[in-house]
Amino acid sequence: MGKPDKPLWSRQQIADHILKGENLVIYRNQLIRISPNWLEEHPGGSIAILHFVGRDASDEIEAFHSDAALQRLLKHSIGDIQVGEEGWDPLLPPIAAGWIRKVTPVGSKWHREAERMHSDHESHFTSTSQVLLVKRGDLCNSADPSIADITPPPTTLSLKAQTAHSKAYKALHQRITDAGLYRTRYIAGYGPEIARYTSLFIIAVIAYHFRWYKTAALFHGFLWHQLVFTAHDLGHVGVTHNWAIDRILGITIANFMGGLSISWWTKNHNTHHLVTNHPTHDPDIEHLPFFANTPEFLKSIYSSYYGRTLPLDFLARAVIPFQHYLFYVILSLARFNLYRLSYAHLMSTIASPKKRNPFPWHWWLEVVGLCVFYYWYTAVLRGIPDWSTRIAYVLITNIVPSPLHVQLVLSHYSRSTADLGPTESFTARQLRTTIDVVCPPSLAFLHGGLHLQVTHHLFPRLPRHNLMEASLMVKEFAKEWDLEYAEFGFVRGNQDVRNVLRQVADQAKIVGIVAEHHVQEAMKKST
Repeated sequence: MGKPDKPLWSRQQIADHILKGENLVIYRNQLIRISPNWLEEHPGGSIAILHFVGRDASDEIEAFHSDAALQRLLKHSIGDIQVGEEGWDPLLPPIAAGWIRKVTPVGSKWHREAERMHSDHESHFTSTSQVLLVKRGDLCNSADPSIADITPPPTTLSLKAQTAHSKAYKALHQRITDAGLYRTRYIAGYGPEIARYTSLFIIAVIAYHFRWYKTAALFHGFLWHQLVFTAHDLGHVGVTHNWAIDRILGITIANFMGGLSISWWTKNHNTHHLVTNHPTHDPDIEHLPFFANTPEFLKSIYSSYYGRTLPLDFLARAVIPFQHYLFYVILSLARFNLYRLSYAHLMSTIASPKKRNPFPWHWWLEVVGLCVFYYWYTAVLRGIPDWSTRIAYVLITNIVPSPLHVQLVLSHYSRSTADLGPTESFTARQLRTTIDVVCPPSLAFLHGGLHLQVTHHLFPRLPRHNLMEASLMVKEFAKEWDLEYAEFGFVRGNQDVRNVLRQVADQAKIVGIVAEHHVQEAMKKST
């Protein structure tokens, strides 16, 4: 509870202060004020916080933060909140309604990025409570947001039931903590992995020495594929559980060894975890012009993560109707897109240096890491005598890790993309939008243990080598609360995802036919 001298805040008071530009988040019935500096310097990115303004973020906060971080968080409490019998009735975060704060020469002010587009029907892809964003015309001169903007659409969900889910999740989290599953298995878990990394590196070096360049590239690619799993753990602060140490180790693997930005991945991946499968907000399903896993992407919706419209442009209209055929081809080249996103993220810091310290030590270490990466990688390529083999080396090393991209797509693409509104509990949302890929224990290393995505999404900081044990508890929990725990085999998963892509592709063809018909009609009228 809050201190006795702190005020008791009503829902209306909180809404009024949010509309004035304050970022207020609820944690354990306490109201937390997020300062602009804290928002900008949050290691998980500002967007991760903005999606929970006006909401009870207790479950998400505890899932992503250590006990030490939670204690620091409580120092920013400005009072308790008035909670109804059924729990906190959430507000719609301004960012979800298309509003953000921008810094101007005269201070910060509201800026309307996009407007709400409500779904008027309910299906596997949408719900009547879902708010999608679209950008139409000039929104710059829009008035400040009102209470109507941050009021969620009506929902069919029971607030009482969702509050019960949240309470049960907290109890499950405590059981997992008491079972010692947050303790990292350095010897039993990472010991075999380090041995595997070393073996792959030695084989690649030996093959390169004997001028078996394509074989060297193959094992080089296998090494990258395996290293990504540990980089993933470090990005979640799930190895040493110390942010600075895990960030340094993450930069070592991602930047120095792999040429990717760990800070980009952290910002992207944390957002994905928090707004999983939301067409407007989740960057991990916003893959136009190459993929669309919901018909909503055919409407040129707005992305709050990228800050731009995802247009159904000429390239998208050409690719999407055939996306189920191009699925593996495009994913085989996905790593090249990760380079682009990584460097754009680091450059964006230079473009908008609004933080107190726009270039912190870890930013510089990442840049140095990328310079080192390109020094040694180009040296490897220069050691290859001909250009055709060099190109083959680049392609092989970058394509071999692609099964990882397929695996992660399987865990979400065939699941619901409907947003049931801010009333839905963290637990229910993750179980509804995520699925496990079943595989024999002997092949688990190929998935890095991340085939257990359901449990990982519920407990993202949980060490990867403890996910199997924790998943047994989660399955019991889901059965007890009559919640779906979805899982399928690798082959079935591929079939389901390609079926979803085929359904959207068929709708894209219809959209194209209708658009062509309208063009022909317009041409007839003009003549």
